[in-house]
Amino acid sequence: MAPLSSRRRALTTVHPVDEVLPLPTLALYGFQHVLAFYAGAVLVPVILGSSLGLTRQELVYLINADLVTAGIATVIQAWGFWRIGARLPLVQGATFTAVSPMIAIGQGAGGGTAGLLVVYGAVITGGVAAFLFAPFAGRLTRYFPPIVTGTLLTVIGIVLIPVALQDVGGGPALRGTPGYGDPVHLAYAGGTLLFILVVLRFGSPFLRSIAVLLGLVGGTAVAWLLGDAEFTAVDQADWLGVSTPFHYGLPHFSVLPMLAMVVVMLITVVETTGDVYAMGEITGREVDGDTVSRALRADGLATVLGGVFNSFPYVAFAENIGLVRMSHVTSRFVVVAAGLFMTVLGLLPKVGAVVASVPHPVLGAAAVAMFGMVATVGIQILAKVDLREERNAVILAVSLGAAMLPTAVPPFFERMPTEVRAVLGSGITLGTLTAVLLNLFFHVLERRRREGIDWDELAAYDDGTGPQTATAR
Repeated sequence: MAPLSSRRRALTTVHPVDEVLPLPTLALYGFQHVLAFYAGAVLVPVILGSSLGLTRQELVYLINADLVTAGIATVIQAWGFWRIGARLPLVQGATFTAVSPMIAIGQGAGGGTAGLLVVYGAVITGGVAAFLFAPFAGRLTRYFPPIVTGTLLTVIGIVLIPVALQDVGGGPALRGTPGYGDPVHLAYAGGTLLFILVVLRFGSPFLRSIAVLLGLVGGTAVAWLLGDAEFTAVDQADWLGVSTPFHYGLPHFSVLPMLAMVVVMLITVVETTGDVYAMGEITGREVDGDTVSRALRADGLATVLGGVFNSFPYVAFAENIGLVRMSHVTSRFVVVAAGLFMTVLGLLPKVGAVVASVPHPVLGAAAVAMFGMVATVGIQILAKVDLREERNAVILAVSLGAAMLPTAVPPFFERMPTEVRAVLGSGITLGTLTAVLLNLFFHVLERRRREGIDWDELAAYDDGTGPQTATAR
C-alpha cells in the first residue's frame, strides 16, 4: 500500500483547469487572452452601430458597454456559481450569428437608438429562452458523438480563417479600397506569424506559452517604428466611461423580433455545445450534459445582462479556444483574469484605445494561427472516428461543403427573410446543423428503425465512430 502522504497528495491533486497560478502569471496570461479577443469583440458593436446610423459618441459607448458585459460574462462562465457556468477556460464574446438579425430588427424599427431599444427587447427575450432551454439542451448531448463535435470544430476553424485573413489584408474597413491587400500588410502579418513560430520552436516553456502575446506586441512595435501604427485615438478617448442599465431607455418588446432572437439563441446552443466539448478535449476535463447545461445557462444569463447593459448575445470565442490549445495554459482562472481586464477596458476607454491600436495585419496573423488550432482540435477528435465507414465520411464531407456556402455565395442568403437568414446565413450554423441532421439520419434514426432499441441504450453505444456500430450490428 502506498504511504499515507502519497495517498493524501493523490487525493489533493488539483486538475490543471482548477489551478490558481501566481498573480503576475495570471495577469500576463489573462492579458494575452484580451489581445486575442479584442478585435472580434469590438467588431460586432462597430458593425451594428454603423448600420443603425449611430453617432460616434454613441458608437464608443456601445463598444465600452460590450467590453464590460463580455468581461462579466467571461467571469460567470469560467468561475461559475450555483449551476451556472461551465467552469472551463472559455472567453465569452458577442456572437456574430446575431449580427444580421439585429441589424434587420434595428433598421426595421427606424434605426438609431429607437432601433436599439427593439434590439435589446429581443436580446433579453433570447437570453431568457436560452437559460430556460439549457437543461433540455444538456440532455441532447447524446446526439453529439465525435463525428458531430469533430466536424463542428473543424467547420468553425475553416470558416473563421477567412475572417482572420481579412485582417491580414488590412481589415474589413479597407475592403474595396486600393489599400486592401497592400503587400505591406502581408509583410507585417508574415513577420508576426514567423516571430510566433520561432518562439514556439526555440523559446523556453514560459515564452512558448505567451508566444501570441509576444507576437502581437512585437508586430505592433515594428509597425509603430515604421509609422504604420497610430496611437492618436488614445489622446481622444476619455479616461472613464461607465455603462449604466437601459442607457438608451427601456427596451421595447416586439413579437417578431423576439421570435427571431429566440431562433438565434437556439442556434448558438449548438455552437456552445461544440465549444464546451472542444475545451474538454484540450484540457482533459470530462464534459457531460450537465457541463453543457451550465455553459448554456451562463450564455443565457450573459445575454440578458447584455440587453440590460446595452450590449449583445454572448457565446464562447473560438480564437481564445485556439489560444488555450497553443499556449497549453488551461487554468480557468487565467480566463477569469482576462474577464476582469475586459471589464476594466470597458470602464477606461483610454486604456482600451491602446489595445485597439494593434494593427489589423498583426492581429490577423495571430488569428490565423488560433483559428487553425480550432480546426486542428476538430481533426484531433475526428481521428477517433472511423472515416472508412461511408456514412461518417459523408457526414463530414457534406457538412464541410454546406459550411462554405454562405461565404462562397452570399446572395443566396441575403434574399432570405430575417428569420431564415438567422438560421442559415452563418457557415458555422449551416455546417453544424448539417452534421447533426445527417448523424440523426444515418446513425440514430436508422438504427432505431432497424433494431428497435431503447433511446438510452442507443446513446450508450451508438456514437458513430464505427467499431461500436459494427459490434452492435
